[in-house]
Amino acid sequence: MKIKTSELTGPALRWAAAVANGYSEGRASDVMFCDSSAFDYAESWAKGGPIIEREKLNITADWQGAALWHAWQYVGGLAKNGTHGPTPLIAAMRCFVASKLGDEVEVPEELV
Repeated sequence: MKIKTSELTGPALRWAAAVANGYSEGRASDVMFCDSSAFDYAESWAKGGPIIEREKLNITADWQGAALWHAWQYVGGLAKNGTHGPTPLIAAMRCFVASKLGDEVEVPEELV
């Protein structure tokens, strides 16, 4: 099922972040069946933090006071892959997925 990267949540975001991080797409459905703490990039700073640092993602709170966080990265001096989310990690992982897999992702239906 095709999902906009900006709308990924829960197991679908966990799966997409795992694939973007190099986990084999053929085995990526295993993410929902194995210990999810191994793939909780959007829930754990210990997992998502190294990706944010490695990919040089920028995260900021919404300046108008909304309960949103924004994430983007600079590519060639331009802000790219801008996304948002209810938490800094969700925004960052959506940005990471967008940078590697694009604005829409084909996610296994059992994860949606």
